[in-house]
Amino acid sequence: MKKGQELSMTVIVIAAIALIVLVILAAIFIGRAGKTAVGVDSCKGRCVASSDECAGQYERVTNDPCYDSSSKKTDQLCCLGVDVGNNGN
Repeated sequence: MKKGQELSMTVIVIAAIALIVLVILAAIFIGRAGKTAVGVDSCKGRCVASSDECAGQYERVTNDPCYDSSSKKTDQLCCLGVDVGNNGN
């Protein structure tokens, strides 16, 4: 092989390795971004089967989704308690 051909072959191999590393890093970050979205979007109260279970004076049903332990969305409703405070009384 000539010196010029050897140099370009080295550049091609290094570029291919760098591309593989970038694809792996992108896959890792995309996967973690999905898990973060589940945590941010999930119910901040408690998940209940029906709105009857969320009938307290200071509770209301919200549109926030409920997830099971494997991060799959469930059919449960999100019941959120409203903090009214005591206003210094």
